[in-house]
Amino acid sequence: MQTITEKILARASGNSKVSPGQLIEARIDIVMGHDVTLPPAIAMLERHGLDRVFDPERIVITPDHFQPAKDIASAALHKRLDQWARRHKIRYYYPIGRAGVCHALLPEQGHIRPGEVIVGGDSHTCTYGALAAFATGIGSTELAAVIATGRLWFKVPASMKIELVGHLPEGVYSKDVILEVIRQIGTDGARYMAMEFTGPALAQMSMEARMTITNMAIEAGAKSGIIGFDEVTRAYLQGRLKGRQDYVVFESDPDAQYASHITVDCSKLEPMVALPHLPSNGRPISACAGLQIDQAYIGSCTNGRIEDLRIAAGILKGHQVSIRTLIVPATPAVWKQAADEGLLDVFYDAGCVIAAPTCGACLGGFMGVLAEGERCVSTTNRNFVGRMGHPTSEVYLASPATAAASAIEGRLADPRRYL
Repeated sequence: MQTITEKILARASGNSKVSPGQLIEARIDIVMGHDVTLPPAIAMLERHGLDRVFDPERIVITPDHFQPAKDIASAALHKRLDQWARRHKIRYYYPIGRAGVCHALLPEQGHIRPGEVIVGGDSHTCTYGALAAFATGIGSTELAAVIATGRLWFKVPASMKIELVGHLPEGVYSKDVILEVIRQIGTDGARYMAMEFTGPALAQMSMEARMTITNMAIEAGAKSGIIGFDEVTRAYLQGRLKGRQDYVVFESDPDAQYASHITVDCSKLEPMVALPHLPSNGRPISACAGLQIDQAYIGSCTNGRIEDLRIAAGILKGHQVSIRTLIVPATPAVWKQAADEGLLDVFYDAGCVIAAPTCGACLGGFMGVLAEGERCVSTTNRNFVGRMGHPTSEVYLASPATAAASAIEGRLADPRRYL
């Protein structure tokens, strides 16, 4: 009577069974660090005489939040990562030139395996749950502890079952699905729970689409998001895994206990937009179309993968954007593939700005910061006050299709008219 999450945590803690609320110490399989949260962790370790790593092949590092460096301070962060990675012979360090948005880079480069426990110094580490793993974000203090010891304590989360039924209509994507889920349950509706996504609608979603869903589990307050293993997972992993090729597949028992259960009929959805200033403030496009905007942003760990760029290019081809529009491929491999497929030509011809992989604009750091009173339709995951710039600016969360259609019209627009 266990869920997939409970089985993974039982294995990691050496128990035959665990229960929600139980405190465990788990062995960590993969640790992710980037240029914002890892440097403080390194400083803590050095300050306490613990400048060591538990396994240089189980730590994955990439600068992404402020790369390429936007100022002297961010350059110092990158220098810190460079020196530390060399000193500890970190095998999987992706320096600038190979660096990418962490939550797109790690699955793409084969660091995520089903059945494992992954932690990262970033709240959207829950993305990796799309590959049937337990993945969660941690702070710099926990990051320091796990780098030194390879272990971390957890309270076993209760699980929430989200059953996705029906078929996605044309113009509706996984981003619209997760915005609807969060609209229904709110930003604390899954607080410290494992959001387990199931149902026949998942079968028509690619692994990239599924990562968009688990990426935003944290926006409902969840500890993690997870999707069970199937042939889509197997195909994605084939020939991709770094190092070990083996993995363990866990499945929820038919009589597993869930704290709550909701069902979403995807066939009834239309494109969704989350209005300021919460991801739960979702509205169908029919209820908000026409609102003027100043910027469109297509990228991030939520929607900066090749599938997302293909969707956006399909809308933009043959059109001109009427507002500034930023296209940010999530990794160098995505950038290269988009170039090879001619997608960057489409974006260039449409009048878009095409950037190197970076998280900069998503967190209001650089490469797309909003001025006072400006509005941005964004494929990112958060639209809090001041998230992308000035405190009076506004962020509207949407799919790449909706963002692209809105870029053409200069106002929130229904992408279905371009399909």
